[in-house]
Amino acid sequence: MPQDGRPRDKARRPARSVTVNLAESPLGWLKARGLVDARQYEAGERLRGDWTVAGLGPRVTMRWDAGARSTGDGLDPTLAQIAAKRRMEAALDAVGPGLKDVLWRIVCAGESMETAERALGWPARAGRVVLTLALDRLADFYGLG
Repeated sequence: MPQDGRPRDKARRPARSVTVNLAESPLGWLKARGLVDARQYEAGERLRGDWTVAGLGPRVTMRWDAGARSTGDGLDPTLAQIAAKRRMEAALDAVGPGLKDVLWRIVCAGESMETAERALGWPARAGRVVLTLALDRLADFYGLG
């Protein structure tokens, strides 16, 4: 008998623990479960990379490093930010108005499928179908085979 004097319920199950990787993106979660393919995942990661660079703030302080650094494409950080924003906008425009909402919410904003469906007023499980269509269009835009 526990210390509080009440009899212990023998049918109670032990508590379970769940490990959650907070660094995993919703798109990575879908890929890990085979719900999006490698081509769709790559397209989504390209869009997310451009969205991340486009959202970086400009440098406003003195740079004290010895030489000029490059972002890999020959652009300074501010021009790289502008180029990434243009690529991101062109990619979302290519996907289309009916599909880019769910694409942006899940890939860029990192919302879960359930949250995105609820915010868009869609029925449960409709988001994955629309997301895969959007990712296919995005992969076509990027020229992924």
